[in-house]
Amino acid sequence: MTSGGESVFLAQSVGEVLGWGLPRLRDLPWRRTRNPWAILVSEVMLQQTQVPRVIPKWLAFMDAYPTTADCATAALGDVLRLWQGLGYPRRARNLQLAAMDVTRLGGFPTTLDQLLALPGVGHYTARAVLAFAFESDVAVVDTNIARVFARFGGSSLTAKQVQSAADQAQPPGMSWEWNQCLMELGAVLCRPTPNCAECPLVATCAWHGVGPDPAVGSAGVSRPQPRFEGSERQARGRLLKALTSGPVATSAASTVMLHPAADRLLRALCEEGLVLRDGQFVRLP
Repeated sequence: MTSGGESVFLAQSVGEVLGWGLPRLRDLPWRRTRNPWAILVSEVMLQQTQVPRVIPKWLAFMDAYPTTADCATAALGDVLRLWQGLGYPRRARNLQLAAMDVTRLGGFPTTLDQLLALPGVGHYTARAVLAFAFESDVAVVDTNIARVFARFGGSSLTAKQVQSAADQAQPPGMSWEWNQCLMELGAVLCRPTPNCAECPLVATCAWHGVGPDPAVGSAGVSRPQPRFEGSERQARGRLLKALTSGPVATSAASTVMLHPAADRLLRALCEEGLVLRDGQFVRLP
């Protein structure tokens, strides 16, 4: 650990991660491209959604909207229909808004600040586009990488500390390879229930599976999601799914949503622009 609390990857550890990861990277379709739009779509889809569910949706989305202009000029309702099944529909709306901005700019932003100005793009997503599309020397921190750094250093980290640790570890000129391998390590071995025996860092990891897990509560490490069954998210999803087949009578929306707060949830969906009121009916935009 450094005096500031950041875990430090030794040069040997970087080599071990790359040596383990490069031959083992899963063949994910977005890893075959450096198209920034395709990378942005994958990163937005992967927020809150597991890889197996994302792959077919990403392929379908890129087939329908291969460029930002294609997505920018589509009806939001069509984008939401294609998004159905991924959940968190605000992501689809923000993705289209980002496509509109990129199209208006005449090209994809290439700096962190410019990417952060796009709707729905936060620090992780902006850095992921820089690393995976432009191969810029930036360190990416997702929940898997944050877990690796906390465990390797043996202590819980703040958001600033984990980003600093990632920045220090980033090997120059290998942004794509390093971030992909480190992410893979967290996704495949250094999982919430880890497989330390096969980890290339077990000899240098401060935790290596013994004692309290320093990743629990550490910044950037995901926590168990609230129960989905009976949730407002489930109710919103029910209505949006029904609307993909056509308008629904406003009076029937609560029956479709099956939630005591259906009226409030419907108002919120309308305010967010995800649902439109059309006379006595509600429909997708």
